[in-house]
Amino acid sequence: MTDQELIKNAFDDLLASLWPGTTKESKQLIKKAFDFANEAHKGMKRRSGEPYILHPIAVAKITAKEIGLKTKSVVAALLHDVVEDTDYTVEDIASLFGPKIASLVDGLTKIREVMGSDTSKQAESFRKMILTLADDVRVILIKIADRLHNMRTLSSMPEHKQVKIASETLYIYAPLAHRMGLHAIKTELEDLSLKYEHPEEYEVIAKKIESYHREYSGLFEKFIEPIRGKLDKNGYEYTITARTKSVYSVWLKMQKRNISFDEIYDLLAVRIVFKPKVEQPEKWQCWNIYSLITDLYRPKPERIRDWVSTPKANGYEALHVTVMGPSGQWIEVQIRSQRMDEIAEKGLAAHWKYKSEGGEGNSELDKWLAGIKEMLEQSDSDALEFLDEFKLNLFAKEIRVFTPKGHMKTLPKGATALDFAYDIHTEIGNTCIGAKVNHKLVPMSYVLQSGDQVEVLTSDRQKPQKEWLDFVVTAKAKSHIDAAFKKERKDQIRRGIIIFEGIVKELKLPSTSEPLKKILAQLKLKSKEDLYAEIARNVVTREQIVKELKKKAENRFMKYWKLQFLWSDRDSEDRKNKDNREEEVSDENTDIVIAPCCSPIPGDDVVGMSIGGKVTVHKRKCPEAIRLMSSYGDKIVPVKWVTHKVMSFPAIMQFSGIDRVGVVSDITAVISKENGVNMRMIHFETKDGIFEGMIHVYVHNTADLNRLISKISSLKGVEKVSRVENVEN
Repeated sequence: MTDQELIKNAFDDLLASLWPGTTKESKQLIKKAFDFANEAHKGMKRRSGEPYILHPIAVAKITAKEIGLKTKSVVAALLHDVVEDTDYTVEDIASLFGPKIASLVDGLTKIREVMGSDTSKQAESFRKMILTLADDVRVILIKIADRLHNMRTLSSMPEHKQVKIASETLYIYAPLAHRMGLHAIKTELEDLSLKYEHPEEYEVIAKKIESYHREYSGLFEKFIEPIRGKLDKNGYEYTITARTKSVYSVWLKMQKRNISFDEIYDLLAVRIVFKPKVEQPEKWQCWNIYSLITDLYRPKPERIRDWVSTPKANGYEALHVTVMGPSGQWIEVQIRSQRMDEIAEKGLAAHWKYKSEGGEGNSELDKWLAGIKEMLEQSDSDALEFLDEFKLNLFAKEIRVFTPKGHMKTLPKGATALDFAYDIHTEIGNTCIGAKVNHKLVPMSYVLQSGDQVEVLTSDRQKPQKEWLDFVVTAKAKSHIDAAFKKERKDQIRRGIIIFEGIVKELKLPSTSEPLKKILAQLKLKSKEDLYAEIARNVVTREQIVKELKKKAENRFMKYWKLQFLWSDRDSEDRKNKDNREEEVSDENTDIVIAPCCSPIPGDDVVGMSIGGKVTVHKRKCPEAIRLMSSYGDKIVPVKWVTHKVMSFPAIMQFSGIDRVGVVSDITAVISKENGVNMRMIHFETKDGIFEGMIHVYVHNTADLNRLISKISSLKGVEKVSRVENVEN
């Protein structure tokens, strides 16, 4: 087809996706916006070669069909790149389409213009984006639609851009979609991120899920047949569908629990969506259907999830139960009304639709939005620090606790009595000295459980303590405690600078950044501000600094291996010249750091982060690497191992199996015979005929380790052998 035919077909498809109640006037406004955007983007192409206007049309379609927003949002989606990419201004948009649509476009433009540039600007722009939640959440929802289409078309981008965008998506946008209640979009964003960050693992798991789905399609029919009979007999109108876990959720479970695909038992889930009977409450009908199902199949008590009595903070309502199927398989059943299903799929848009129709809506979600606004308005914390805290609170599992008067509060799982105090009021948190939980005296660090009743104890003589940051988990509590120490820390940093500069001058060292870099590396401190503050508090002594600065610089690790990498964004002016230039790190280069958080070894899939003049090498799956890639997108350096010589690297293997005489000696014999592998530590335990063990070894690379794992796996009685990854999710 010609470009014009492609554009016409895409726009016709958008019109067919609009809300059924869209008026003729609204469609005319959408057509006006399309004509305007089409003319503004005329002649522009995407990297894939297709006309640029297809992108805003696709974003508008996602906004309408998959999120469920209406005319103003669809118009804003069509116009969202006009101000950024053309000579038109926000004022032009306002004069043609009105102030509200102009405000939405302005919000989207401000987000885009700094995303992916300087780190602090990127984090600050995200902070501003979140602030719009309290004003007009449609900006966020359209931005999520924009990101979803970019992820769907990411294959046309170069690798380093793919990694940057995928990391940012997984770190921020997928959790944000989750909190907005957009379950289907959140799942697709996660899967697409995994596809570009770990393509081989994605393909393997996707094929296994597809195979599993084919294998168990018969099981599904056999399982639901008696359920259909029960529902029909009781007069329910309903639909039943089957779904398998997403690729990302399977991968994440395998990583977290260090298990294989075959060990995941809850791959299959059945969803029942019913049309509620008018004369009965929805909640009652959910439990009635639950009762009908458990009359047929035995439930697993610890796997019942009741989100109809207390919905999630993102608005999600459903009743989940896991039952034993007819073929000895555990199968999860999700029970929802049609209203609950629409809220689950379309999130905030559906939430406000039902609220405007006279329903109660989800007060927890409204409280969360209000809390975000309060946190933003009072917080003067560093933008990147806010980004981390916001991310922490986006995806946290929730608990429900109660005040002495019985009012319910929703907090992240792991929240303490002090978090609860700050949630009630800043001053109550600042003066907290302890609490009574279920009428029993506890310290403020006490971790709360769902159902606890909490009474906060305060004292006028109490002030925030630095140690409180070690156990609070909510962004609100952290930001208030941090605020109390801002001035003190600034004073400490000023004093520390004077002391450090005096020592450098006394030792007659060059007044460059090298002494500072050296001392930070030796003391394993993250920033110069941390160093100066610790000097002022005498945590780092003068003698310690003098001793470290006098040490001869050495980098034993670098003498034994080489890396090759592609510099991507070192200099914006000559980026085009550098995009395809490969450089090999020399043995003498001291600007390479192996990340201690994940300790990659030759053969691991790695990525480099060029920050502060050094390239830090992480495993790609390292959570810290994902965080840094999303925040410092322009600093990503794709890296691959080139050579290594005689250096050995630490690795850990764990294994289990059936205990028998001689199994330990057989395992150690295999290791001792393996060239280039040495044991560092060994530990075995046996119980009831089962043994478990862990061995710390030194290897040259992943090939050595995989060969060793394969040989141990073949020993009689050994059931499972795996590498212990230093990765926490």
